[in-house]
Amino acid sequence: MRTNKKRKKALWISASILLVLLIGIGAYGIKLYLSVHNALNTMQQPIEKSEKRENEISIQKRDPFSVVLLGIDEREHDVGRTDTIIVATVNPEQNTIKMLSIPRDTRTEIVGNGTIEKINHAYVRGGTQMSIATIEHFLDIPIDYYVQVNLEGFQGIIDAFGGVTVENDMDLTYKKYHFPEGNITLNGKEALIFSRIRKEDPRGDFGRQIRQKQIIQAILNEGTKLSSFLKYDTVLANLGDSVKTNISLKEMISLQQQYSGIEKNIEQFQFEKFNGGYIGEYWYFFPDEEEVEKYQAMFKEHLQLDKHVSK
Repeated sequence: MRTNKKRKKALWISASILLVLLIGIGAYGIKLYLSVHNALNTMQQPIEKSEKRENEISIQKRDPFSVVLLGIDEREHDVGRTDTIIVATVNPEQNTIKMLSIPRDTRTEIVGNGTIEKINHAYVRGGTQMSIATIEHFLDIPIDYYVQVNLEGFQGIIDAFGGVTVENDMDLTYKKYHFPEGNITLNGKEALIFSRIRKEDPRGDFGRQIRQKQIIQAILNEGTKLSSFLKYDTVLANLGDSVKTNISLKEMISLQQQYSGIEKNIEQFQFEKFNGGYIGEYWYFFPDEEEVEKYQAMFKEHLQLDKHVSK
């Protein structure tokens, strides 16, 4: 009799503990859902459809599409400039991605402003929309999607993860900060300094673009780890303030489901032929016209712009 009572008591305690755990997990799940929902609402910033697109394209229907990553270095009392400009085209039939980095000092027409300046001035003159219109004109292709990242705001995300690890390909020192060659782990402040170094790197802007891409990739890597799951409340709060995009939640889910493994087929390009020099007080990057035309043709072919797309 006593044995049965003990068993019932043990089962009751076990059931109670299980119930408490389920309630806790459920509450956390609801909280996480609300955090995701709030972050996505904050991130969503639509833009006007590209004038270079005659027909609608659809990620869900596996149409080729383009996306630009804008890394904004926005400091206190400063509207910010696009320090990082990376254009990528995605072709689902080939399961490939082609990426091109555009130097921020590239001299080109600022569409909508009627001036010829550095390409990163477009953001100062007219924000995201003018930046995208200028990039479209420069490469003569439609830009379907954008992801705008405030590099300053990534400090909170990195600290929430407990830091990020990158493979530094060059020994660098900036003021009191030293970044040795090899694997290094950085906190939020260190990552921001690391991503901004330019004059101390003989590669200049190209070196900085490499480091900024490394930081963004390291953040993505941390986000996939199981140990990061319980940190998502803090991460999502920072993410909503640091990232803007016109990619919808449905499209994000479709990307995850349909394009698994495509990251292994990325080709990265950069301008190899160019000149540089001053006009007045500003230094400009002058890309080679034939090389620009080569990349224009490459992207048009990859986007299959001569073929029918979904209406």
